[in-house]
Amino acid sequence: MSEVWKASARRVLVTGGDGFLGRSVLAALAAQGSFETLVALDVREVPAARRLPGVAYLQQDVRDDGIADVLAEYAIDTVVHLASIVTPGKGSNRAFEHSVDVGGTRNVLDACVACGVGHIVVSSSGAAYGYHADNPAWITESQPLRGNPVFAYADHKRQVEEMLAECRRQHPALAQTVLRIGTILGERVDNQITALFEKKRLIAIRGSDSPFVFVWDEDVTGAIAHALGGAPPGCYNLAGDGALTIHQIAARLGKRAIAWPAGVLQAALAAGSALGVSRYGPEQLDFLRYRPVLLNTALKTQFGYVPRKTSGGAFEAFVAARAQQGRPVTSA
Repeated sequence: MSEVWKASARRVLVTGGDGFLGRSVLAALAAQGSFETLVALDVREVPAARRLPGVAYLQQDVRDDGIADVLAEYAIDTVVHLASIVTPGKGSNRAFEHSVDVGGTRNVLDACVACGVGHIVVSSSGAAYGYHADNPAWITESQPLRGNPVFAYADHKRQVEEMLAECRRQHPALAQTVLRIGTILGERVDNQITALFEKKRLIAIRGSDSPFVFVWDEDVTGAIAHALGGAPPGCYNLAGDGALTIHQIAARLGKRAIAWPAGVLQAALAAGSALGVSRYGPEQLDFLRYRPVLLNTALKTQFGYVPRKTSGGAFEAFVAARAQQGRPVTSA
């Protein structure tokens, strides 16, 4: 733990400020009204309609060397680093994603050290542990971070965490709060995971329960705000209590989960990917069957944050929100 960082944040900069999570974090922090400075950094220019009063919005890439100048200009004491590529857009490539996820984080860290920032909060992911057959049933923060080279997101999160660990050794004055986040659900969440639940039949793999740990988006925001309020730095799994297997999810949706033999599913994914009708390719079989199941004990007992929604509660809230929006995921 840093010997410098001892108090709540006062002057905060948020990278990825116009992303899904960044907007929620900024709204929560602005509503507190307890910060001297709030700066939102994003690669895109934020439209006036989305700008919050009291927040300074700057258009800047996290790979830009000028970030150090911004930290110095606003005398930033705390950085919330959220900028990363979760769902690559069309035309994206591995080199670009690495330059943002890994290179951008390195640039932000270097700027924090150079400017004497006291605390950085980083949104990592349970994916950093990797999707492996020998993962324990419940993963704690002591589990090695192995990622998966075939999955850019998991591999980059592993590399980022290795970089963060090295920075902790070399620059202990910069306190770190690293949140390894589970599958985020919320009223407006649409991604590769939620797309699985929209299918008429859910995909299961024979011999694997494929469990999910969910966290409600407001609990992610709440945990970040808690980190800025003086909670002890460290690395924490961020997920709701409990987990749901793919079969339990199917039952709650009134659907069937079809259990495929692993080899058959891998071939089907290869065909679907080649035809452009599937978001998943054969290399992502392990992503579907070996998800890391995050235990949140340290989050609650050491960090001091208790998620308001369990994994099951987050899923039920997601289902209810979709129904209210006229986009039900349950079977008719």
